Amino acid sequence: MIDPQALKGRTALVTGASRGIGRATAERLAEAGARVYGLGRSADALAQVARDTGGESLVVDLADDVSVWSALDELQEGLGGPPAIVVNAAGVFGIQACAEETVKSFDLNLSINLRGTFLVVRSLLPAMLARGDGLIVNVGSVAGRRAYPGNSAYSASKFGLRGFHEVLLEEIRGTGVRATLLEPAATDTPIWDDLDPDANPGLPDRKDMMSPDDVADAVLFLATRPETVRVPLLQIERA
Repeated sequence: MIDPQALKGRTALVTGASRGIGRATAERLAEAGARVYGLGRSADALAQVARDTGGESLVVDLADDVSVWSALDELQEGLGGPPAIVVNAAGVFGIQACAEETVKSFDLNLSINLRGTFLVVRSLLPAMLARGDGLIVNVGSVAGRRAYPGNSAYSASKFGLRGFHEVLLEEIRGTGVRATLLEPAATDTPIWDDLDPDANPGLPDRKDMMSPDDVADAVLFLATRPETVRVPLLQIERA
């Protein structure tokens, strides 16, 4: 059972909150008492998440620098500082061999999975450092440490995220700000809908994947650790 007081009085920003891991995370943090600000592109879906969680929505395209900076500047002004918890869960995914991958798809993966996370961290980190506390959870992937055929663009973005996160860890050491790279194995989210993995012997069946709630539970675990505890990396998979 989730303690509804565990995160009472805390604020959380969750990117990609309209569906999948992001939505499950927004719901889980709200159940633990956090005031959740869900960020994403789908206004209708975000509005529903806000109603379900009692939070707020930020309609932002992570590929649009101006909208990201503007929205997060306004958020910090409204809160009087950065959120206590930042979860970078937004992402795109596709399967295509290196010899067939398009430049457009490759750029999109880098833009959302890597550059979008950088933009959010870059916008909020200075104020988190000035305050001397805060938690950043960057949602990576097993494909950020292992090579899978067809994952050229996705793995490039997630391996890049791992590199960015490793540097971030060194730069925030001793500041009071903490960060975790959360690397889940295959998770049953809507990003698989167009790929029909059950019909592809090279992909895991959806019934064998983790659920978004599994990943959200891991985020909640991280968010409820004592401020004296650092968890630089958390890898999770279905048992």
